[in-house]
Amino acid sequence: MVFNTGAALLDAIVLAVVSKEEEGTYGYKITQDVRKAIDVSESTLYPVLRRLQKDGCLIVYDRECGGRNRRYYKITRPGLEKLEDYRNEWEDYSSKISALFSGKEFGV
Repeated sequence: MVFNTGAALLDAIVLAVVSKEEEGTYGYKITQDVRKAIDVSESTLYPVLRRLQKDGCLIVYDRECGGRNRRYYKITRPGLEKLEDYRNEWEDYSSKISALFSGKEFGV
């Protein structure tokens, strides 16, 4: 991808992925789901997950799986509110960029 992915966009993508699973989801699955949209490494995503947890957007819990603990991430109410903010901002931003690329006029 030729466009850089900033921290806010990564946060938004991760929150969107985690929000799909009511009981939460684990790190490797989050990485795989995010990679469907953008090329990103696990080493990039884990700091994002920690930051979102620190900011109160995600809670973390462990669940046993095959004799080992697996770390799960679940979106919180503040995380859902932040995701809604990101969705609204994205709608506005992406429509303006799409208009520019297509040569159409748009309001500011």
